[in-house]
Amino acid sequence: MAEEDKYTKDGTKDYRNNPAIKQETGTWKACPYILGNECCERLAYYGINTNLVNYLKFQMNESNVVAVTNVTNWSGTCYVTPLLGAFLADAYIGRYWTIATFSIIYVFGMTLLTLSASVHGLKPFCDEKNVCHPTGLQTGIFFLGLYLIALGTGGIKPCVSSFGADQFDDSDEDEKKNKSSFFNWFYFSINIGALVASTVLVWIQTNVGWGWGFGIPAVAMAIAVVSFFSGTRLYRNQRPGGSPLTRIGQVLVASFRKIGVQVPRDKSLLYEIAEEKSAVQGSRKLDHTKQFSFFDKAAVETQSDRIKGSIDAWRLCTVTQVEELKSIIRLLPIWATGIIFSTVYSQMGTLFVLQGNTMDLHMGKSFEIPSASLSLFDTISVIFWVPLYDFLIVPLAHKFTGNKNGFTQLQRIAIGLVISIFAMLAAGTLEMIRLRIVREQNSYDAKHMNMSIFWQVPQYFIIGCAEVFTFIGQLEFFYEQAPDAMRSLCSALSLTTAALGNYLSTLLVNIITDISTRDGSPGWIPDNLNYGHLHYFFWLLAVLSVLNLGVYLLVAKWYTYKRAVGPSTDNTMA
Repeated sequence: MAEEDKYTKDGTKDYRNNPAIKQETGTWKACPYILGNECCERLAYYGINTNLVNYLKFQMNESNVVAVTNVTNWSGTCYVTPLLGAFLADAYIGRYWTIATFSIIYVFGMTLLTLSASVHGLKPFCDEKNVCHPTGLQTGIFFLGLYLIALGTGGIKPCVSSFGADQFDDSDEDEKKNKSSFFNWFYFSINIGALVASTVLVWIQTNVGWGWGFGIPAVAMAIAVVSFFSGTRLYRNQRPGGSPLTRIGQVLVASFRKIGVQVPRDKSLLYEIAEEKSAVQGSRKLDHTKQFSFFDKAAVETQSDRIKGSIDAWRLCTVTQVEELKSIIRLLPIWATGIIFSTVYSQMGTLFVLQGNTMDLHMGKSFEIPSASLSLFDTISVIFWVPLYDFLIVPLAHKFTGNKNGFTQLQRIAIGLVISIFAMLAAGTLEMIRLRIVREQNSYDAKHMNMSIFWQVPQYFIIGCAEVFTFIGQLEFFYEQAPDAMRSLCSALSLTTAALGNYLSTLLVNIITDISTRDGSPGWIPDNLNYGHLHYFFWLLAVLSVLNLGVYLLVAKWYTYKRAVGPSTDNTMA
């Protein structure tokens, strides 16, 4: 491609053709503002998400199943809205303005949520027995604020990681080496925010009040906006390439219009513009690949493809356009195998918290730790494993694999999938032991049992380890394997696995509850877990994770890496 079309500092000047601009912008100089924005935004998000199930149960007076359903539905929505933000970023306004616009919406949502938990008349009334009775208006305002946050996060999640990676030039080997490390430290910054949320904020929500507990995340989000705008003069911005959905639609239409056309054996005869740059703005050309050859028909030139000398884009597409569609199709099986992992991950904010509610919360004689705060051990695990991975595991793995990053992205994801199975085994085993103690002590109706909540630490720590491999691997994989002009969209696609994982968790909880309570029994997940069989649900997720791992290994072996014309990508097969 013509490099002047890809990155600009101010929309008119190309940093690659101007050494002074290149030296002033991008790389690690720009990253502190991006990482600071992400840290504060994640503090705000997890400040709501981590303890939301308890707010719904006690302040909104919802049952366990309804509270879990509402949490997973909202969390899922937070990972669906990125599709909207990503489309706007890639097609029309670019990543910078998408982040800026949706951040403002996010702040409005946080403000409304804070008001619903602190202002008299907007927060639910609680009687002398501490049972709360929210009105329809109060419930409506609360959920309006909650879903404005979901909309706001939709413009931030798919763009921030890609925007940060854009600060490193693929054509500069020194900068390219730092890109993989950026994804590790990006995830590290996420978990610094999550650490504060799961400790300080959860304690404030439980012991001081929900007004302060939601107000502090609102301030954090405002700081995130300030941090992002502070780095404006240092950013490298990638121009939007036009609607990716239109380009995909053109390939599909052109392919089916030419369903009877024979694809030539000599693939050099397929249509591609002669210029060095791609016809897609902000994108490198892509080499032809053999898979999904049906779509090559869209690049076979016929006499009817030109209207008055010009190309009809709905009849004839370039090889690069066709390869964009192929790249998306190849990503889909890998994407689908992330759903079960996200279902396992979502248990930290729901069933792990409810399991912890039944245990001994004391840390010392008088201090009680909120059950939702145990997620801090997931965060500590990530903070422990990220630098260990970057400084120890990668050099060691490099000696055995020869890969400069230690593992291919697909291998890294697979390792995380294996580790996640052990998290569910640990949670199920703990629940079996907990129920055995309940039976032995006949403490079915006790609010808390004589078993420390810190026995939950292993399951949180194992999930944190799995995240470092799978989630960071997915971030890097979907960025690198996405067509250049679809990187936000593919980042959003990877995030939808979290949405579908939450929705799948909701579906499984409701199906299991319906089936397990038909004969009048309490079921697997009753309001009083001492009468239930929560471990069965964890065993079910462990079995699904094993099956999912098998499918993943098959599709990863089949995967073909994209081949861009220009700076080379890592073509090591998984």
